Amino acid sequence: MEIVKVKGIIINERAYSETSKLIDIYTKDYGIIGVIAKGAKRLKSPLRSVTSKLTYAYFDINYKEGKLSNLISADIINPFINIKSDLLKISYSSFLLELTSQVVKQTSEKNIFEILESALIKINDGYDERVITNILELKYLDYLGIKPEIDSCSVCGSNKILTISTTKGGFICNDCHTNEKIVSKKTISILRMLYYVDISKISKISIGDDVKNEIDDFINEYYDKYTGLYLKSKNFLKSIKNIYI
Repeated sequence: MEIVKVKGIIINERAYSETSKLIDIYTKDYGIIGVIAKGAKRLKSPLRSVTSKLTYAYFDINYKEGKLSNLISADIINPFINIKSDLLKISYSSFLLELTSQVVKQTSEKNIFEILESALIKINDGYDERVITNILELKYLDYLGIKPEIDSCSVCGSNKILTISTTKGGFICNDCHTNEKIVSKKTISILRMLYYVDISKISKISIGDDVKNEIDDFINEYYDKYTGLYLKSKNFLKSIKNIYI
């Protein structure tokens, strides 16, 4: 057993006993760590306020590799106040946490943590949560080994792109187009831009609703067709989006 200090984000919490919690902390260096927070459900416990989902902090942990570790203390890095006071932001962020936990199960790439970290910070800072989520979803497809072709036609390699096809796995040109829906040229260019952008360096987002809808539709269809992931938070997010969007 060793005491380690890790920067992490709590991606899940659940009761462990009448007074304690079991939390899953996603960290860059150790991946997802299962941690017991003893007494965290007690009103006067110093762990009570730092063991909820979406807590972003430096955690001091009695670390046991491959076993449940124990939480000693935590120092908040960012309380994500704006996220936690907005139902739509909470819904998107919860979806990102669940999606990330599924992606991390399939790869040990450490920069996934930085992508999630940057996405949550941008959402908390007031950037469009729908667009930020789409960026993260696009980037994760690469780690899942099913990135769509967004540099040229997925069928023939032509650079003269007409639209995008879930069935054909990405961009398609006029010659390879059959009956796929035609999306706007702006959707084509912005979709590619979203994949390559560094989330942490975004300073402005200005995308029309029609383009956002076309991008969102493609990503949802692509995930449904190729990932096999079932995320409970996605169903709740869909119901919330129907109210807000």
